[in-house]
Amino acid sequence: MRIARWLILTLLAVGCAQAQDNYPARPVRIVVGLAPGGGIDVITRIVAQRLSEGLGQNVVVENRPGASGIIAAEQVMKAAADGYTLMMAPSGPMVFNAVMFPKLSYSPVSDFVPVAMVASFPLIAVVHPATPARSLRELADFARANPARANYAASTAAFQLATELFNLSAGIKMENINYKGTNESIAALMAGDVLFTIADSGPASAQLRAGKLRGLAVTSPRRMESFPDIPTVAEAGFPDLEVRLWSGLFAPAGTPRAVLRRLEDEVGRALAHPEVRERFATLTVSGGGASGEQLGRILAQEIERWGAVARRANVKFNP
Repeated sequence: MRIARWLILTLLAVGCAQAQDNYPARPVRIVVGLAPGGGIDVITRIVAQRLSEGLGQNVVVENRPGASGIIAAEQVMKAAADGYTLMMAPSGPMVFNAVMFPKLSYSPVSDFVPVAMVASFPLIAVVHPATPARSLRELADFARANPARANYAASTAAFQLATELFNLSAGIKMENINYKGTNESIAALMAGDVLFTIADSGPASAQLRAGKLRGLAVTSPRRMESFPDIPTVAEAGFPDLEVRLWSGLFAPAGTPRAVLRRLEDEVGRALAHPEVRERFATLTVSGGGASGEQLGRILAQEIERWGAVARRANVKFNP
């Protein structure tokens, strides 16, 4: 009986090892918790094309939008941990959902394993050109003197908490107005419905270049090449407002290490390709920035950081 059991376990181990050595033997699926055509979706499709070439298998992008990324995360969490179902997840569902939703149906830390950071990008603090404020300090002064107009647009928990951090740093309290997406937040700002928003650079870029929005600061340590005249938050007097959102590739917990290493290597090769770098530049995003192990540490640190902000500001996100 013991010999039979030993033989079964040995055959299973050999079978698993062979499956890992042959990975991938069929198409790989990357689930995206956002609608087609958005920034994360575009980034995913750019990388998926190169991954297909490197892996020698089709890499299919599947959009499962809704519920702040929770639908996609639940699907990938329940998938087999074999490297054939992955998730391209921005920091929203992995960091900010963990902070803002106390009964979240998944754990970003224990139900997933990071493969690699794929892209990162700073945010831009913007106002309507008719607003008197030409700096973050002047915006804080204006909000303090005009409480009836002191509100801001936020489409996700990430943007809400970034603005609440500004509220805390400036000693002011602007009211949050929720919108369904960054484009809607920008439209509300241009229509004069809100005073202020912090947005990712992609949706704001065209309006900034056209002079329809005024940039007050970027949340990166250095000025953006595409907007060299906009100061950093540190230059604007708010160094603790440095924020970089990111998107990373994740696999279900328990995915074999050999599969994870293969995926991480292929992501690195894809991000180093000149065409990928060029296309990322047009989206004002930076490629890579962290290995799977490093992304795991970043994830834990950011959950702690933004959890502290949420507690200090006493805010809850209403999706």
